[in-house]
Amino acid sequence: MFDSIAVVGATGAVGTIIRQLLEDRKFPYGKIKFLASARSAGKPIEFGGETHTVEEMTPESFEGVQLAIASTPDDTARDFVPAAVEKGCIVVDESGYWRMDPKVPLVIPEVNPHAIDKHQGIISSPNCSTTQMVVAMKPLHDAGRIRRVVVSSYQATSGAGLVGSRDLIGGTKAALAGEQYDYECFAYPIAFNCIPQIGGPKHKGYTSEEMKMVWETRKIFEDESIQVCPTCVRVPVSNCHSESILVETEKKITVEEARELFAATPGIIVVDDLEKKLYPMPNTCDQRDEVFVGRIREDISAENGLAFWCVSDNLRKGAATNAVQIAELLQAKA
Repeated sequence: MFDSIAVVGATGAVGTIIRQLLEDRKFPYGKIKFLASARSAGKPIEFGGETHTVEEMTPESFEGVQLAIASTPDDTARDFVPAAVEKGCIVVDESGYWRMDPKVPLVIPEVNPHAIDKHQGIISSPNCSTTQMVVAMKPLHDAGRIRRVVVSSYQATSGAGLVGSRDLIGGTKAALAGEQYDYECFAYPIAFNCIPQIGGPKHKGYTSEEMKMVWETRKIFEDESIQVCPTCVRVPVSNCHSESILVETEKKITVEEARELFAATPGIIVVDDLEKKLYPMPNTCDQRDEVFVGRIREDISAENGLAFWCVSDNLRKGAATNAVQIAELLQAKA
């Protein structure tokens, strides 16, 4: 058991769920502290039947802390994580800053738990859109070796943080009332609209969010030959990302075999009956920790292709739950 742990970014959307998960999953610890920016310092937090006070995060905050689970912006992670590691703290980091560092393992416990053994004080949790896709890819890759993926993501506004959620609610209310709304987060109205850009231009017309799915998938599977063609779209959904995924495998996998592989994989739930109109949707997968798969069908344009639909709560499995699962892996080895 870790004698002392910390939740960094404890008052944010993901940090709040991390706190809930630590309680619900009865994560063992000796002492716990909650760290955030100066803006949130001093706020009371109820945890474990006690009232805790949020502390401002400084380098000194990690004295004696053995494990930190952190959800912060990239620049914050860049600055504080090395200081925490220097003080002997293992950091499970949700930011994007350390993911592609060759010395930092990028871990999804259902996919590559072995990678955790390579850590040098930092373990990174993948991008939310990558996480659900790779969890779904794992059983197919093991069975037939995936060579190519074409994925279109339909990403909820919660993925843009609390300000994204405010824009969806405020913009929708204004649109229904025929009023103007000044968007804080999105360059265009998100109410009754789809925005086919998440992140800035990154590589050959692909955005930073799309390239994360390319680079992170290859790193997690330790296979640079996997080809990924992503398109990421922000949609007017409050929570849960959806993905349309097409994979091409070396060995043919039938629809029946794929359904069995998905169903046998921990962390995946199959909801797939087109005649009965049963398939995963954001409003049925919200506040769940699993990855949901449906609309499983043969690609009628390619011999070894499979298409399916995938939905997951981006704040939970896409972020908080995955980080806590990594912490549980560390705990098992402590």
